[in-house]
Amino acid sequence: MDNNQKKRSGFFANSPYDLPMNVPVTSGPAGSIMSPYMNFDPKYLPTKDDGFIFPEGAGRQRGRFEMAFAQIGGSIFAGGAAGGMNGIYTGYREIKGATDMSTAVKRTQMLNFIGKRGAASAQSVGVIALLYSLFGVGLQLARGEDDEYNTITAATATGLLYKSAGGLRKSLIGGGVGLGIAAAYVLFMKSDTFKSYMTRSR
Repeated sequence: MDNNQKKRSGFFANSPYDLPMNVPVTSGPAGSIMSPYMNFDPKYLPTKDDGFIFPEGAGRQRGRFEMAFAQIGGSIFAGGAAGGMNGIYTGYREIKGATDMSTAVKRTQMLNFIGKRGAASAQSVGVIALLYSLFGVGLQLARGEDDEYNTITAATATGLLYKSAGGLRKSLIGGGVGLGIAAAYVLFMKSDTFKSYMTRSR
């Protein structure tokens, strides 16, 4: 390797010049970095946009169909974790006073409690998330837009359908719970919009 090649390989560390083009890298005002390959200062590029490239016709945020997979998976994981914690608590209470059990039997009983409670909870929460996602995606496709009305309607319909096997009363209670949770979520996410609306209505 000759001297010029050595200089070219390390010009960023040892020289303020791009030696192959003989262009100073710090040629901007106040020593700002300029690209030696483009005749403008990169700091003048617009930086207000988020910098992501979206396909033609695509929205600037993920739709409900794209988010459904993460929501369902996250709900199953959270439900399994909550059920597992409940299984640890219940199993500990059950085997606490069992003096006739060996350590191996107690450990097996504890694992059984954790597995059963975790699986049951994960299945229940996963079904709720699946129903909510299906209703949400269907409403988005039917209405052509995704807003808080879809969220409230999907949550209410999920509660109604999930508890429908228990009769009309339990179904209405489930729908009311879904409506309340969705309304609280929308108010929390749209708190600024809600406050401005209340201010204008006074």
